Amino acid sequence: MNPTPSQTVGPFYGYALPFPGGGDLATGGIVVHGYVYDGAGEPVPDALLEFWQADPSGDLHGAPGTLRRDQANGAVIGRDGVDFTGFGRVPTDGSGRWALRTLPPGNGYISVCVFARGLLHHLYTRVYFGQDAFLDALPAERRRTLMAVEERAGVYRFDIHLQGEKETVFLDFS
Repeated sequence: MNPTPSQTVGPFYGYALPFPGGGDLATGGIVVHGYVYDGAGEPVPDALLEFWQADPSGDLHGAPGTLRRDQANGAVIGRDGVDFTGFGRVPTDGSGRWALRTLPPGNGYISVCVFARGLLHHLYTRVYFGQDAFLDALPAERRRTLMAVEERAGVYRFDIHLQGEKETVFLDFS
């Protein structure tokens, strides 16, 4: 019996999943950036992050797809730069770093889905920008793993730790 894709060694995210401007949901808003770390505290250079969020009014109904294609060859050339969809997809670079340019979410958080080597199933977490009833239910040391840290006006840091002492809180939606 041959292994199924979820049983094979990967990742295979570099082909067809990232797209030009995948982290550019909107300009003139905020920047959220960080690193993905494995259980040993080493950067993960080949993870893929998907983001979903509400617009500044809290509306979750973003515009339908805004990817543009080259009319000559059909290749994806990036977003249209106008419509806010509330969705982004960003790979980590060689040092495990990622960045997202977006609008402040009206509901106070951005949902994140993490795909990475060694994971048979993706992980869900959230980036919070302020206090929330869900956060209040968590112990303080766990709550910190979900909070974006403002580095300067409009720029936030959010690191994701897949395992270990600083492990990010991951959510189970099963």
